[in-house]
Amino acid sequence: MTNRQPKLWTKDFIITACAAFFVSFVFHMLMVTMASYAVHTYNATTSEAGLAAGMFIIGALVIRLFVGYLIEMFGLKRMLRISLLIYILSSFLYFLEVNLAFLLVNRFLHGAGMGMATTVTSTIIAHIVPPQRRGEGIGFFSLSPVLANSIGPFVGLLLSQYFGFSPIFALSLVLSFIGLAISFILRIPLTSAPKTASTRGIHLSNFIEPKVVPVCLMILIGGFCYSGVVSFLSFYAQEVGVVKAASVFFMVFAVAILLSRPFTGRLFDIKGANFIMYPAIILFAAGMMLLSTAQNGVTLLLAGAIIGLGYGNIQSITQTLAVHLSPPHRIAMATSTFFILLDVGFGFGPYILGMFVPYTGYGQLYFLLSFVILRTL
Repeated sequence: MTNRQPKLWTKDFIITACAAFFVSFVFHMLMVTMASYAVHTYNATTSEAGLAAGMFIIGALVIRLFVGYLIEMFGLKRMLRISLLIYILSSFLYFLEVNLAFLLVNRFLHGAGMGMATTVTSTIIAHIVPPQRRGEGIGFFSLSPVLANSIGPFVGLLLSQYFGFSPIFALSLVLSFIGLAISFILRIPLTSAPKTASTRGIHLSNFIEPKVVPVCLMILIGGFCYSGVVSFLSFYAQEVGVVKAASVFFMVFAVAILLSRPFTGRLFDIKGANFIMYPAIILFAAGMMLLSTAQNGVTLLLAGAIIGLGYGNIQSITQTLAVHLSPPHRIAMATSTFFILLDVGFGFGPYILGMFVPYTGYGQLYFLLSFVILRTL
């Protein structure tokens, strides 16, 4: 008698992963082009252009404070379609060149749609993946934003350079429509739970899942440290003279995650979280330490691969643990909590770390962050 594992790559799994990819692709494609669009179209200052790009993240963070509660109240299916409709509306509104304030409001709205969609799709995956393959399933699913992070900026910069901004908005609109269309053939599990006293009135549990906060603090610290790489790598590369290698740093980072994820997710299910988490933390710290000493392109790219193996797997393992630790009817809130703490670390990290750069320099900053990471062990 054979002990066959339940199927992972179902139609619903693939559709949800595709929808998540489209959402993340649009986000990354617009993120790298929005500042230049604001300057080109509205003569925005540098700070205003930065706000136009960053308002997306602010919108996502604000809505994530409420989206777990909204999912519990209205269900996954309705919230997924609302989020994709917001994506469609926002993509269309980019064509209306009104003024900078209008653009900022639309960016906030678009970010809210992204915050909803990423939380909803992650929650759907947590419900449809067999519990005994949850580490593997969430690991594979989380490759969607990794791929989007690699391809989206490339497509956005290519289109803006050769064709202008309208094709970018058109592609955003098309992908949003496709995401909405495929959502209608997606079988979304019913997750509604009886309304208890905790869901009436204003309670902390209406916004986050307290049980998963200790685990999710790991992704807050990880996102905080990794934000220093995303924000300052180009300046560091110029300083040490490895600009050419820096242009493919995040591609190497993504490839390392892609190659490791099929193994790490399965090992999580077989051996448990600590078997992956502790080596991942050590690799993340080692990658940051190596990055701090980079004086040539080979060292820089090797650091990118090691950081990918470390931080990339910390992210997926933490998300899986958050799902494991929450009751079935609170998975949406646990997923929302994970993204809230990730956004806080990743969003505020560049501002806080930027205050230390004049005193430490970029290399020394990365060296110090490696010890911050090790402190989580």
